[in-house]
Order: sequence, then structure tokens, then C-alpha cells
Amino acid sequence: MVNRKELRPESSPQAAYGALLRSSREEKGWKQEDLSARMEYSSTHISAVETSRKMPTWRFALSADRALGTGDLFQRKWRELKHGALLEGFSEYVGYEGRAVEIRLYEIGIIPGLLQTPDYARVLADSAVRRGAITPEQADERVSFLAERQQALLRARPPMIFVVMDESCVRRPIGGPSVMEAQFERLAEFAALPNSVLQIAPFDIGERRTFNLPVHLLTLPDRSLVAYAESQTQGHMDREIVSVVPMLTAYHQLQAEALHQTATVALISQLRKGTP
Repeated sequence: MVNRKELRPESSPQAAYGALLRSSREEKGWKQEDLSARMEYSSTHISAVETSRKMPTWRFALSADRALGTGDLFQRKWRELKHGALLEGFSEYVGYEGRAVEIRLYEIGIIPGLLQTPDYARVLADSAVRRGAITPEQADERVSFLAERQQALLRARPPMIFVVMDESCVRRPIGGPSVMEAQFERLAEFAALPNSVLQIAPFDIGERRTFNLPVHLLTLPDRSLVAYAESQTQGHMDREIVSVVPMLTAYHQLQAEALHQTATVALISQLRKGTP
């Protein structure tokens, strides 16, 4: 144990990541050289990550999970580390989203992230940069993170995805005609999938709209429920049955008021043709 550096995981998220890597390795009885042989990273590189001298990458996290047999632990921790500026609770939510068997989304104003095209997502991220809300680097991270979320749902047994969008989502132009045309095409493709239901909640349902904020509801493999809701500055994860079940009920009520999928696709087609 000569030259073994004492770690302080409480000092920063990066230090906590390094300490987790070391403890997971030592639980296997492995030296850094042993892990190096399995990860195809040098022992020097592994040491630098463990001692917070080098930031882990997505590829490193994926390789660590494969070598250590930790599922997606280091990938999830990488997301939390890389995207620490995300609203509280969202990184945890994404971890559940990646293994949900049913996903229910409601969005206001913009197309839900899981349905956004790369160009649509880029326009939103670049707009945030121009406003000074995020840096260009954070914009790149935001777009790549969304792509990872979308990719995680392309699995052998994909989840059932229910999406209700407020009419404002499709009426609000983002990025110009070419971006919106591709986005409308993406929505039509999504509606045609066997594991999807797409509905628009029209303006004229008025006070019968059951949510005033975006909502995410997940059903996990054990049939337990997870809810996530957010405002402009706060996000909140909830697994308490007494509060999540009423949200599920409200979602079903919203679906009953929204346009059915055929009418939704017809409205999207009209907008693609420029018909009001």
C-alpha cells in the first residue's frame, strides 16, 4: 500500500466517482493493472481517474461497467457527474427511464425531448447559449445527453411510450420551416410505432387540461411507479404511491380529453402542409 493516495469522496462529485471506482476494483481483489487488462485503459489512466486527476469519459464508464460487472452503475454516475447542472432529480429520473416498461409524458410549449430531432434539440440548446443561460460546451453536452436517452430506449423489448402534447408544442415554430418539417416527420414516424401512442391536447379543452406543468410518469419492471415534474428552476422525483397514483389518474383523464392518435396525426399533417 506504499504511495496509496487517500481519497476524499465527499470533496467533489469527481472525487466520489474515483473513490467508487477504487472500491469496486478492490472488492474484486484487483490491482489497477488487473482492471487495466480488462478495460483496455492503462493503469496510469485508471489511477488518474481514481485520484480525480482525470475526468472519466462516457467510453471509460461503459468499459468500467463491463469489466466490473456493475450493470450501468458507472454510466449513471458519469451522467450525474457530466450533467450536474441539470435540474435536481433529473439524472436520477433518467436512470429509471432507461429501464421503464411504460413511459407517459406530457409537455407544454416544446416537443418532448425523447421525440426531438437532433436539429430541433440543437436549436433549443443554441438559443440557451445566446441567452447566456448555458455555455457552448454545456449545449453540446445537452444535445449528446438527449441522444443517449433516446438510444437507451432502442432495446430488444422497448417500453410502451404514451405522449400527450399541448397544442402549443406543434404550433410553436422552432428553428424555421426545415427544422419543423423534419420534426413533424419524426412525430409521424413515432405515431406509427407499435409501442407508441401520440396525442395532442387541443387548446379548446380549456380548463379540462389536468396539468399546468410538464409531467413524466414511469412504470418500472416491478410495476412500481415513478413521477418526475419540473418548473423553470426545480425538478422533483416522487415514488410515494399516495402522490403518484393521483397523477396517473390525472394523466388518464387528460388522454380522454385529448385528440385520439388518428386526429393527432391528421393535425400534424395539416401543419406540415401549412394549413392552419
